Amino acid sequence: MSSNNTIDNNEILKFQAMAEEWWDPYGKFKPLHMLNPCRLKYITDQISWHFGVDLDDNAPFKDLEILDIGCGGGLLSEPMARMGAKVLGADAAERNIPIARAHARQSDLVIDYRHISIEELLDNPLKFDVILNMEVIEHVANPSKFLEACNELLKPNGLMVCSTINRNWKSYLNAIIGAEYVMRWLPKGTHDWSKFIVPEELVGFMESVGFQVIDKKGFSFNKFLWRWSISNTDLSINYVVSSIKQ
Repeated sequence: MSSNNTIDNNEILKFQAMAEEWWDPYGKFKPLHMLNPCRLKYITDQISWHFGVDLDDNAPFKDLEILDIGCGGGLLSEPMARMGAKVLGADAAERNIPIARAHARQSDLVIDYRHISIEELLDNPLKFDVILNMEVIEHVANPSKFLEACNELLKPNGLMVCSTINRNWKSYLNAIIGAEYVMRWLPKGTHDWSKFIVPEELVGFMESVGFQVIDKKGFSFNKFLWRWSISNTDLSINYVVSSIKQ
């Protein structure tokens, strides 16, 4: 594998094997379905604030072009399209794309889904207002190169929202032991703890390739209420960073 290639083939195979279950809220992607309302609120709030759009409008994102990189089955692409955005959903796992296309048709949505790597996207004359880079970077081979490619695909002053998992003992216990072995929300081996990224590392990667970080938040899971919420202070496990192209 070239050092310039961000694709990790082992990671692709993991998600190929689970592709049929993307839209099953009780299947292997149950954790994402549980997290989705929380991360959607964060994403829409950040887009609204950055571009000055009113979320109460019928189609608040109608003037925006959005790239959902690592789109999977379309859990984020579809709500963005419903809000009026022109959405390109890209994924390096080929089996994800027909699943996403079929569900979009069922939902009466027009979304441009492509089986394509971020390197191949760079060969197209495409630029985006927003890139959604959610729960992807911990699965790529070269995070810095991946973020550099994201920066190249953004329009000037474009917004990128990037979420991932912190690397510490707490994330090992919760995201791997808890989610994969105890709760069995995910197949064993879905995550590689060594590929998790400390927030300071992620910010460093972003700034080194031309991003300006404008916000950091945590996604916190309440085991008593059994729901996710956005935290201003707790970035110890799942967290999200918003940045703009300088």
